[in-house]
Formats: sequence, structure tokens, C-alpha cells
Amino acid sequence: MIPEFLLRALLASIMVSVLLGLLSPIINTKGLAFLTHALFHALLFGAVLGMILALLLNNYGLVLITALLITTLLVILIAQLEKMGFTSDSAVGIVSSFVAGLTVLGFGVLYKVMATRPYFPLTQNIVSYLTGDIFLVTLNDLTILIVGGAVVFFVLLFLYRDFLYLSFDPEGVESYGGNARAYLMILYVLVGVIGALIVQTVGLITLQVVAILPGAIALMVSSDLKKVLAISLLLTLAVQLSSVVLAFFTAIPPSGIATIILGFVYGGLLFRR
Repeated sequence: MIPEFLLRALLASIMVSVLLGLLSPIINTKGLAFLTHALFHALLFGAVLGMILALLLNNYGLVLITALLITTLLVILIAQLEKMGFTSDSAVGIVSSFVAGLTVLGFGVLYKVMATRPYFPLTQNIVSYLTGDIFLVTLNDLTILIVGGAVVFFVLLFLYRDFLYLSFDPEGVESYGGNARAYLMILYVLVGVIGALIVQTVGLITLQVVAILPGAIALMVSSDLKKVLAISLLLTLAVQLSSVVLAFFTAIPPSGIATIILGFVYGGLLFRR
């Protein structure tokens, strides 16, 4: 019989695979790799702030909620800076620098709060956010991931064609009456929300890799967008599920296994060229 924690891990992996499999090609075609770097800072700052609030209010569910809100607000800020005329790299760099400083200050406050309150329940949150140990996903975490992921999935699926047009021809989107900046804002928000939803299963340390490499590998294999999407989805699903199974037998964090597998696949394709 399959242990309950393994079943939760497998279900979470399927949802993560669907979200990342759809998002990764857009990240690569739109050139949002640097945005995922900013996402790392935003999620870490949101998690630290959430842990502080969790200790003060004795509600550990605030960690995910706070991380989601902070990340969403920061990606909206990046989109607004681009709307003001800053380049994408400049906007990300400005926000990331301030968030990095706030994160360091946040850790200082967190240590002081931890010294005055019992913080053992936070151990699971800290490990999950950094290493993405999917075996620590609770039933509540899984419910949030599935419900939130389903909402994001349908929004992403509904606007997917528009996002692809935005990646290749933003001027063409405007010429046909579309609002390229509005689509960009929505895309940034979706990236932030997806990052916040999956960070406990993927981990901050490996988030950028698993968000970028599946789409990059798919684009190396094919130039047909339908095939790229199919390859990205199947590759992400295969890697996520296999990493969970291997981690179950080896006691190695699955996020590390997934990253190594993707690295080998990407490196192998590069050497073949």
C-alpha cells in the first residue's frame, strides 16, 4: 500500500508539473529568466515576513499567504516600472536590490522574535521553502496547491495564445487592438502566483532551474510550438515523478534530484550540438 505522504507527494508533483510545463516555454520565449531570479528574492522575503507574523500571531498558515501576497505585489511593481519606461532587466534589478536588503533585515527581526517564542513548528516551513522537500507537504498544503493551481491553470490556458504572441510580436498585439502591457502585467502576476504556490514543493534553491530548463530543453529539441509545449509538459512530469520515487528510496531531497536530471538532459543536448 502506498504511504499517505508519498501519495500526497505524487499528487503535488503532478500539479507542479502541469504548471511548470505550461509556464517554462513562455519564460524562455519571453526572456523572463531574470524575472525568476527576482521571484526568488520576493518569495524569500515573503516567507521571512510570513514566519515573523506566524510567530507573533501563532498562525503558521500565514507563511504561504504572506509569501503569495508579497510576491504578487513585487511582480506588479516590476511590471509598473517597465510601464514607466525601465527595461525589464533594470526593473528587476531595482526591485531585487531593495528586496534583498529587506530580506536581510527581516532575518534579523525573525531571529529576535524566535528568541522569545517557541519556533519548532517553523522548522518544517523553513526546510520546505529552502529545499522543497515535497514529502513534507501536508493535506492542507496539497489542497491549496490543487485549488490555487487549478485556477491559475485555467487562466494561463485561456490566455496562453496571447502570451505567445506577446513573446514574439508585442507590437503586433497592439496593432490588433490588444493591450500588451496588460497582458505583460497578468503574465508577471501568474509567474509570481505559481512561484508562491509551488515553492514548498520545489524549493527556493532550485526554483529558477526547474522553471527555466524544461522550456529551454523543449526549444532545443523542436521549433514547433505545439511540440515544444508537449515536450515541456512531458519532461517536467517525468522528471518530477521520477525524482519523488528516487527520493523515496534514497532519502535525497527530490528537488536536488530533479535539478540534476534536468542538468544532465540539457548538458547532453548541448554536447550533441
